[in-house]
Amino acid sequence: MARELYERYPDFTEGRLAKIRSHVVSRQSCAVVARQLELGKELAVRGDDIPAEELDRLSRNRNVLAALLEAALAALFLEHGFEKVEQPIVKAFAGRIDYALTSHVDYKTELQEALARRGQAVNYSVLEVDGPPHDRRFTCAATIDGEQLGVGNGESKKAAEQEAAKATLQKLGVEVSATMPET
Repeated sequence: MARELYERYPDFTEGRLAKIRSHVVSRQSCAVVARQLELGKELAVRGDDIPAEELDRLSRNRNVLAALLEAALAALFLEHGFEKVEQPIVKAFAGRIDYALTSHVDYKTELQEALARRGQAVNYSVLEVDGPPHDRRFTCAATIDGEQLGVGNGESKKAAEQEAAKATLQKLGVEVSATMPET
């Protein structure tokens, strides 16, 4: 992805390319690509030794789908080599590249940069964790100078922190350009 982005967008700054690449290869994006490639359905069909209810849950779990995609890509790379798998992988992630180019994808970095200009810093804390271990929901807060300014919820601590950062940016009057991608 790094090479593809560098070659496609030679005029972009290193920071912008790094942000785009980070989003494109994130767990969330890998899960989206895995769903598009129907890897969850493949897992459901091939998981003979796993109880049906567990298999159904696993075949829809974002972290499992992302890991499954990463494992499949690694196997393809080992079997066929970089040159043969590079362009098909880029093609599979093309929608994630387009999304990252047109959408704001990292509220935590945006908040950190805005606060640095003001000489401030943000701290994140977990307020609540709900649900069984395989299906958690997190609630996190963003605190600046001892004041809780934003709260967010998500399927992971990171996602909840992103939502808390977004809420904080909005409260501070910093323009945010779009929502986080769907899982």
